[in-house]
Amino acid sequence: MPCPIARSLEHVGEWWSILVLRDALHGLKRFDQFRKSLGIAPNVLARRLSCLVEAGLLERRRYSERPPRDEYVPTARGRDFRPVLVALLAWGNKHFAPEGASVLLVNTKTGAAVEPVLVDPATGRPIEEPEYAFAAGPAARERTRRKYASAHRMNARPGKRRAPAKVKRAARAGISKQGSRK
Repeated sequence: MPCPIARSLEHVGEWWSILVLRDALHGLKRFDQFRKSLGIAPNVLARRLSCLVEAGLLERRRYSERPPRDEYVPTARGRDFRPVLVALLAWGNKHFAPEGASVLLVNTKTGAAVEPVLVDPATGRPIEEPEYAFAAGPAARERTRRKYASAHRMNARPGKRRAPAKVKRAARAGISKQGSRK
């Protein structure tokens, strides 16, 4: 499936996978540590660890030969999942914690709780609609291009008509509607 969200969910969309990654990013490495932290059945944990290793999110490292024992550490790809966990934490605290937050994100220097915000690194501005929207990428198939093109047309602000592409190109080139240079 070409959708990046669907592709991601193929690797981390299973309930236990995200929790195993969470614990690995908090420093847990060994099978028994994960099992104790999560209260997960050993066969389920073994499958989740294998899938996360296969997806390149965790690396298996042998720490004992007799008996054979492995530990699991996040790879660069696995560490890149941290912002997704931070976003899930904030979203869960906002929408599904009527009793209040049980886990907070805090500034380690001040101890103050912080609210994570996804920002555009070029401008520093929060990534929010309507200023930011999904668009078809260079590898998009025609169906995806049509889907996002129609979504942009539907999300156009009421009462604000978009100029046709020909008119926009002419304006950039300094040509009036009548075809003469300004």
